[in-house]
Amino acid sequence: MSPTFRAFKVRNFRLYATGAIISNTGTWMQRVAQDWLVLELTHSGTALGIVTGLQFLPALLISPYAGLIADRFPKRRVLTITQIAMGVVALVLGTMTVTGVVEAWHVYALAFVFGIGTAFDAPTRQAFVVEMVGKDELSNAVGLNSASFNAARLIGPGLAGLLIHWIGTGPVIIINGLSYAAVILSLHLMRTSELHTPKVAAREKGMIRDGMRYLWRRPDLMMVLVAVFFAGTFGLNFQMTSALMATSAFHKGAGEYGILGSILAIGSLVGALLAARRVRTRGRLVIGAALAFGAMDVVSGLMPTYLSFALVLPLVGFTALTMLTAANATMQLGIEPTMRGRVMALYMTVLMGGTPIGSPFIGWIGQEFGARWSLIVGGAITMLGTTASVLYFSRRRGLAIRPHLLPRPRLDVLFPTTDLLGEKSTLTEPATTGARVPEPAKPQVA
Repeated sequence: MSPTFRAFKVRNFRLYATGAIISNTGTWMQRVAQDWLVLELTHSGTALGIVTGLQFLPALLISPYAGLIADRFPKRRVLTITQIAMGVVALVLGTMTVTGVVEAWHVYALAFVFGIGTAFDAPTRQAFVVEMVGKDELSNAVGLNSASFNAARLIGPGLAGLLIHWIGTGPVIIINGLSYAAVILSLHLMRTSELHTPKVAAREKGMIRDGMRYLWRRPDLMMVLVAVFFAGTFGLNFQMTSALMATSAFHKGAGEYGILGSILAIGSLVGALLAARRVRTRGRLVIGAALAFGAMDVVSGLMPTYLSFALVLPLVGFTALTMLTAANATMQLGIEPTMRGRVMALYMTVLMGGTPIGSPFIGWIGQEFGARWSLIVGGAITMLGTTASVLYFSRRRGLAIRPHLLPRPRLDVLFPTTDLLGEKSTLTEPATTGARVPEPAKPQVA
């Protein structure tokens, strides 16, 4: 089997990936349909930012608790419940739209409820990947998951744009509600005997606090989290910024808006497939990709025509997915199995939890100053925030970050051997496949 697709040799992962691409395609169709519905109801970029923010607000509020649930209960059962919940919400919104009774506040409320399901689903889903494939194939499985997600992004928005034109927004949202059955079926067909299920964490006081303390003592992971926060909060608002650019800057319709999402996914898919081939994940890749993503976001906002904007989008998608897959693998391979649910919940909180702040702000920027500025400002803040993360953790938290220009440009990240309390650290070497290594006698290069 090709190295790019080696995780597919695992039967459970093949089942999961099949259900996921069907469901993800439906999810991207609903994202386009929901955004278009909000624009039809309100004609407001700020309203679009608000509904996006409400959908991600639960990630900020309850993700740490959701991570605890992922560590305390069987992940396959939790995922089945979240899929049913999100499917029901989509069917309700689609039915209300088809019957003509939907109003803007309905979309706001249902987006928030949908976000609750997502808040419980995301950390469980992230932590479940390693249970399906084991540590040896985790980097490959993370890349293939991203490839599946972005293949769905490639298909979903364009298909949604066409279907909105042909049958309307309501039926498109209903299709997404039905698509969750594919994941539920794939979970039901898995062989539990072939899962690498760790021992369920025992119930103790302060478990969420333990997860936070664990992360705080890992400056290598904290640096990644801060960079991901700025990118997720201010840069990764594609569905909103593309809608604003399509309608306000280029005066296009639903079909052209949907095509932009598919074009963006071309670069994302390439980035995900390259990530699947990557054997090792290095922290410096996250930082470099975050800076490159911010720069491409700024460049896309400066494009003068619809065609030139569309041509730049694959580079935006490529840099974004390179950053996200590298960050995801770095986090999962560097943490204890009993902490995985809580730590990945905190990761998802950082990635998505800032959206309730960033989306309304970026939407307001686009509304007041023009759609282009939503991309320029978002990209600039991403670059500044990533740079600040590197400077802080290199000066205050003990990381040594050394740039090199020859023989090729790179950043070497050297990790300390003690934590903030002066105790010995047993850090995982993020430059490897994630196996724990003995305490180093000297700093290790990422």
